[in-house]
Amino acid sequence: MKKIVFIVLLFAAANIFIAYSGNQKSEPYDLGGDTLKYVEPEDYHSNIEKLVTTILSRYHYKKSNLNDSLSADIFNRYIKALDYNRSYFLQSDIDGFNQYKNQIDDFIVDGNLEPIFKIFNVFRNRVKERVEYVDEVLKHAFDYTENDSVQLDRSKAEWAKTKEELDDIWKKRVKNDALNLKLAGKEWEDISKTLKKRYDNFTKNILQYKGEDVFQLFMNSYSEAIDPHTNYMSPITTENFKIDMARSLEGIGAQLKSEDEFTKIAEIIVGGPAYKSGLLHKDDKITGVAQDDDGEMVDVVGWRLTDVVQLIRGPKGTKVRLQVQSAKDGANAVPKVITLIRDKVTLEEQSAKKEVIEIMNDGKPFKIGVITIPAFYSDFEAMQKGDKNYKSTTRDVRILLDSLRLENVDGIVIDLRNNGGGSLNEAIQLTGLFIEDGPVVQVKNADGSIDVGDDPDPAIVYDGPLAVLVNRFSASASEIFAGAIQDYGRGLILGSQTYGKGTVQNLVDLNRLMANADEKYGQVKLTIAKYYRITGGSTQHLGVVPDIEFPSMYDPEEYGESAEPSALPWDQISKTPYTPFDNLKEFIPQLRQKSEVRRNKSDEFDYLLEDIQEYRESRNQKYVSLNEEVRKKQQEEKEEKRFQRENERRKKQGLKLLEKGETITEEAKHKDALLDESARILADYIALNDVG
Repeated sequence: MKKIVFIVLLFAAANIFIAYSGNQKSEPYDLGGDTLKYVEPEDYHSNIEKLVTTILSRYHYKKSNLNDSLSADIFNRYIKALDYNRSYFLQSDIDGFNQYKNQIDDFIVDGNLEPIFKIFNVFRNRVKERVEYVDEVLKHAFDYTENDSVQLDRSKAEWAKTKEELDDIWKKRVKNDALNLKLAGKEWEDISKTLKKRYDNFTKNILQYKGEDVFQLFMNSYSEAIDPHTNYMSPITTENFKIDMARSLEGIGAQLKSEDEFTKIAEIIVGGPAYKSGLLHKDDKITGVAQDDDGEMVDVVGWRLTDVVQLIRGPKGTKVRLQVQSAKDGANAVPKVITLIRDKVTLEEQSAKKEVIEIMNDGKPFKIGVITIPAFYSDFEAMQKGDKNYKSTTRDVRILLDSLRLENVDGIVIDLRNNGGGSLNEAIQLTGLFIEDGPVVQVKNADGSIDVGDDPDPAIVYDGPLAVLVNRFSASASEIFAGAIQDYGRGLILGSQTYGKGTVQNLVDLNRLMANADEKYGQVKLTIAKYYRITGGSTQHLGVVPDIEFPSMYDPEEYGESAEPSALPWDQISKTPYTPFDNLKEFIPQLRQKSEVRRNKSDEFDYLLEDIQEYRESRNQKYVSLNEEVRKKQQEEKEEKRFQRENERRKKQGLKLLEKGETITEEAKHKDALLDESARILADYIALNDVG
């Protein structure tokens, strides 16, 4: 058995240590009469810039050249990071900045940060101008009878050519914000006060940016132009990262991200309050936060992410109310308030769990076991202390398999939906529960060497009919397990194409590489290797394509690795020798056909297809009406449709119907259509193969 060697970056002191030498600060930049205080780089920033450049050029998996082409990409990313929605800069600003577009590579090599900070200082001016204009706009209530509209997503729009054109864009933007609040029941006095505070807070945050903030913004524009998973973390970000690693499962159980002045849900942590409530979903926007039942709702649009996180966090058992705009409602989403009880997500709550589904399929009864695995976890601390009963994915699933065997199930579905990965070792060992022995994954290092991860246990714990259910957010270790099961012909892969993250990262502490350093310099997260399947194909970019695909709400061009322009490409290496368990390909056409027939007759799949269609239409909606009656009608039609559908489903389940006008706070727990269909496909396979 060949063991995967974890990669440690070793830097030769003579080659990479950089001596600290302070830079002389330049004269303030000429920004055309700006009265704001200039933000300038720290003396040591150019040294960090050179050090990071050395690390990226020598040790990153992708050997990229710092040239004019990369320079243009870095420039575009930096402008986008500052003004994602093209709502602050004028075309004349961009024209002026374009002189730097092909020079960024030279600036990086020279440690010259002046042009980068000049661009930021112009941005600060534009933010100040915009908020001053908002103050003027909010002096008078809006007329919502006009038939005008607003373009919410301006990320690909033309830059405004004049101040007057930008004023019109902003007037419509603020009017839309005001209309959203009005539709939520707010009066003009509260609306104007809320919006004034919102934009004042955003301006205050931008004006409080320090050199460290701007430097990190630029360095990430640089690193992410090479690879989306390579990042520079400033000293304060490094400290917050360490805190988050220790406390990441406290609070509401959700990871947040900042995008275009909004705080959005990046990931729901299994077992946490948000997950249990079912009220929050990926990409939902959090626009307000309040404490307990009677605390004031604080508008957090435009806030720094770290400040929003601090507001949401709190002692276990306390209440937090969130004002949320649902992602699935798109541009017409009206804010709603949800209440969550803060809690700490324990490892136990994240553990693999089982259930048994009893179905009638083609007139025959089947018992299908389901094991849901939310993450590939391992209690390393307990293991290191010698605890023989330490928790891990493989140990827990082994117990569940034994339990399901005693319940005489006919087959087992492993549910990996929304499993973002975790321990590589657990993915390898878990695969080993279903195969005799052999390789599970290949890892190609930056130096070209290849390590093979083998199943460490020759015994098979479960050799019966198997299916693995995945979706677009099954990533990393999930893709390694699903890919190996597919390559061995060990089980059917069902669902939608997985995320496609097939890269390995390592953290580099910059302070260890700086000689005579009196400052803290942060860290670099660096991509150092790629995963490959035993057949030789990479999981990077492509992910795992299911044998039988289900409809998905998420377009691979918008979500997943393939949505990242700088993502490392799919490629392949030589396959490693292995012995297939079985050949399932001969059954797939029949299984697919039977599944399609069932889905075409299924109300739940019809609902799912309707949801997908509505979601994609809302995502593609470029303009939103600013007419109150039009918006009200759209909102009422959507609520009526939800109401009617909910009662249809309740009626079929024998549940109490909702009364007219009764608010749908949490929909009844309906059948999981995708899991149910997965169980039926596995039952079809059992019948066709006459196994079990």
